[in-house]
Amino acid sequence: MNRIILHSDMNNFYANVECLYNPSLRNKPIAVAGDPKIRHGIVLAKNDLAKQYGVQTGEPLWMAEQKCKEIVFVPPHYERYFLFSRMAQEIYSRYTDQVEPFGLDECWLDVSGSIGLFGSGKTIADKIRRQIKDELGITASIGVSYNKIFAKLGSDMRKPDATTVIAPNSIREKIWPLPAGDLLFVGQATRRKLSRYYINTIGDLARTDPQLLVRLLGINGDKLWRFANGMDISPVSQYGTKTWIKSIGNSTTTPRDLESEEEVKIILYALCEKVSARLRKHCLSCETVQLSVRDQNFIFYERQGKFDYPSCATDSIFNLALKLYRQNFSKVLIRSLGVRACRLAIQEQEQLSLLPEVPKMQKREQLDKTIDWLRSRYGYFAIQRGIMLMDKSLAYLSQQSPSPIYPGSFFKQGS
Repeated sequence: MNRIILHSDMNNFYANVECLYNPSLRNKPIAVAGDPKIRHGIVLAKNDLAKQYGVQTGEPLWMAEQKCKEIVFVPPHYERYFLFSRMAQEIYSRYTDQVEPFGLDECWLDVSGSIGLFGSGKTIADKIRRQIKDELGITASIGVSYNKIFAKLGSDMRKPDATTVIAPNSIREKIWPLPAGDLLFVGQATRRKLSRYYINTIGDLARTDPQLLVRLLGINGDKLWRFANGMDISPVSQYGTKTWIKSIGNSTTTPRDLESEEEVKIILYALCEKVSARLRKHCLSCETVQLSVRDQNFIFYERQGKFDYPSCATDSIFNLALKLYRQNFSKVLIRSLGVRACRLAIQEQEQLSLLPEVPKMQKREQLDKTIDWLRSRYGYFAIQRGIMLMDKSLAYLSQQSPSPIYPGSFFKQGS
């Protein structure tokens, strides 16, 4: 018996939530946008009227204004989006306990065991759409299929406020003609690589020798071949299940291009403080630190280094990140910086070591834990590192940056 999987995608989520709080925006082209004063000036989300002018998520505000002179930019209110996301998940949980979020506005549901109570997959999807519209005031598109990959493709096919069913016998008709880039986990780089081998549609991908795809894409090639052929068997997680944290990171766009090492140090230390504090919160240490850089030409780079011994100390993470910067980017004008802790290990049982640097590192970790406690009790700015006083504007903006890279990449940018 085939499973019945739903994928719900709330339409223009950020923008439609903003319209609920400000109804005067409903009949205007709007975009939820970052703050251009601190160079976060890109489109985070847009409504259907803005889409009609060709406005796209991720493009600069000036480009959106060129396409649509009447566009209205509104700042993001993440607390509102979290609230509506939780309310939508409560609606989903009325039909099944297998509800797996994919970002704030999307969820998979396995309703295989619910059809005897609530009807077919399409019937359940239609009921959910009506309840989201009636109770939350926004709309959703829902795909219904027998696996998560095709259910997500279904939710993308008809928008807004529609249900699309993809049965096992309709794969060749409905799925295979779609561009390969529509398949989950096929990013721009993968799409370009496939295109060089004339693999342009999901059908092309499905008909390609899987061994060739493995040679081209590694283990991901076999996974994409299975997705294209409808062989995804990944389960939908239980509602409220916490996923294993694979990495923890933070990034920020700087208010100006960073030219000197002293400027980089300030931003870098603020990011490392955030990353290390979140590691300690989850009782984790990291073996690897990854530094990401976007230069003044918007070219993105990543480099990583490894510790001899896992650490969650701010100074240790900062020193390794700074070493990576000096080795690779010391002559680059930097527009944005990111630090990520990878290859995480649980701190509960620390291995004893005779290396002299290990006790020093553990003392730094204890000092950091004391700083964490002081900040939790008296506020973040109750205690500051001396480096943060060298340029208060850089330090403040990097400490206030609203761009965390969430654990396990659970959250994604707004649609």
